[in-house]
Amino acid sequence: MRILIAIYFLILPLISWSQEKEVKPHQTLDSLYREDQFYAGFTFNLLFNMPTDVSQSGFSGGMHLGYTRDMPINKKRNMAIGLGVGYSGNTYGQNLFIGEEEGNEQSIFSSLKDVEFSTNRFTTHLVEAPLEFRWRTSRSSSHKFYRIYTGFRFGYLFAFKSNFEQPNNTVRQTKIDELNRFRFGTTFTFGWNTFNFHFYYSLNPLFNNDAMIDGETVGLNTCKIGLMFYIL
Repeated sequence: MRILIAIYFLILPLISWSQEKEVKPHQTLDSLYREDQFYAGFTFNLLFNMPTDVSQSGFSGGMHLGYTRDMPINKKRNMAIGLGVGYSGNTYGQNLFIGEEEGNEQSIFSSLKDVEFSTNRFTTHLVEAPLEFRWRTSRSSSHKFYRIYTGFRFGYLFAFKSNFEQPNNTVRQTKIDELNRFRFGTTFTFGWNTFNFHFYYSLNPLFNNDAMIDGETVGLNTCKIGLMFYIL
């Protein structure tokens, strides 16, 4: 996550510059312009649909980068369909312990309520395909405009790591058969110029029905709230 955050701050000046620039009078206007085809975002991550005695703790954040092909659908080019591909890296701090039984390597899940520990979090890495309906007040002479983008995001969770630490004990898990690796969620982004608020909510839980704690499904639906920046 430190590397992802460093990349984010390196590209932030470029994002801000691209949103501030305007076409000078002597420049030729592009009647077939497209908008917001590269994106970068930073979110605060939340967990919902949690089992009894499982709760979030500490900081949970995400970094999101990608490209969306902007395809205007009207003459004014202020409405469009966006389809793209991107990467999403996320961490979640919580008190859900994920381990495995000795011998058969079957996953076990339990709550760490009333258990002392120094670190407990899991990290996800996804490749995603955003599909958006886009409305904005843009024109070819300026890149300062209001925008409302809404749609769906399809993803595949290609890497997962759970990390539990306490004095003299460390448990790390990367192979979890109970994961719903195909992810599906809804998105909503709105804002003006450089800064845009972004919302994502997963429509399917992170873990399937085989992940249980005392007869209760683990579930976990993810929600991401933060800022999204665009580069033309």
